[in-house]
Amino acid sequence: MKKNFYTIPQAAKICAVGHTTMWRWVKAGKIKAAAGPGGHYRILKNDLHSFARLHGIVPVSGSDYSGARILIVDDDSAIRDLLFQILTKNGYLVKTAVDGFDAGIKVVEFGPELILMDLVMPGMDGIEACRRIKDKSGTSEIKVLMMTGFDTPENRDRSKQAGADGYLSKPINYDVLLEKVKNLVGMPGEKPDT
Repeated sequence: MKKNFYTIPQAAKICAVGHTTMWRWVKAGKIKAAAGPGGHYRILKNDLHSFARLHGIVPVSGSDYSGARILIVDDDSAIRDLLFQILTKNGYLVKTAVDGFDAGIKVVEFGPELILMDLVMPGMDGIEACRRIKDKSGTSEIKVLMMTGFDTPENRDRSKQAGADGYLSKPINYDVLLEKVKNLVGMPGEKPDT
């Protein structure tokens, strides 16, 4: 029978923190936990996964976390924050980056399965960042969904030529966003549509 909870040591290992840190989070009420008959705390898996998503904690490999990792790359902090909230509430594990250079670092550290990439950014723009990601053997399988407030046939063509797997115009329709994300990486616990 598969358990639907973690002990404090198990939860700490999944979040790559010490037992003491996990214990403090539980005692402070940051993570919901219940004490069993022997006084040992148990954390429901869904509660730990929600906490991890909310705080940008990447569960270590080997845990049974099922949400796809998504990197949002946009120089507009309001858009980053809004997309972060929408995607984490829908069960995805999300990190953000402010431009193409920052995205390159986060791709290595975070290992996303999908990148939501703004087309126009200072420094390295989305087209160049997408091209570099798609040209490397270690990152070419990452899905890229290009976003822009300048929806033109030329920008659609440039995005496709750079290797983008999809395209969204701003302002973003969130139902369309979630549908495209689902088609590219699936919903948490599901396989993507093919």
